[in-house]
Amino acid sequence: MPRAEGTFEIDGWDEQPYDEREGAKLSRVHVTKTFRGGLDGTSTTDIITAISQVEGSAGYVGFERFTGALDGRPGTFVLQHNAEGSGGEGWMTWHILHGSGTGDLRGIRGEGQVVVEGGKHSYHLDYELD
Repeated sequence: MPRAEGTFEIDGWDEQPYDEREGAKLSRVHVTKTFRGGLDGTSTTDIITAISQVEGSAGYVGFERFTGALDGRPGTFVLQHNAEGSGGEGWMTWHILHGSGTGDLRGIRGEGQVVVEGGKHSYHLDYELD
């Protein structure tokens, strides 16, 4: 299975809290990114975040539409996000939404992971094309 690797930068972060009751703050966040490496392009992401006020833990779920090229193949696809962390430890995973690929990425499927170290974001994405 091919693997794309690289980095991304967060260009925009628009957070709109909608529930700040005791226990956790819930927010809708619109994120824009620029990718380099195996993924070369931009994306828009909408996530729902939950940040615990007592324990310092956080998590999010959401969807991201990538537009650009994957290992030189132009097109778009949608990534489903799931993440959770506490005390500096955590995990962030991606899953390609089946049937969301366009252009040369039609029929794409796969999954990957995001790693944050020293404020820098890196990724890997294992994928297959029909």
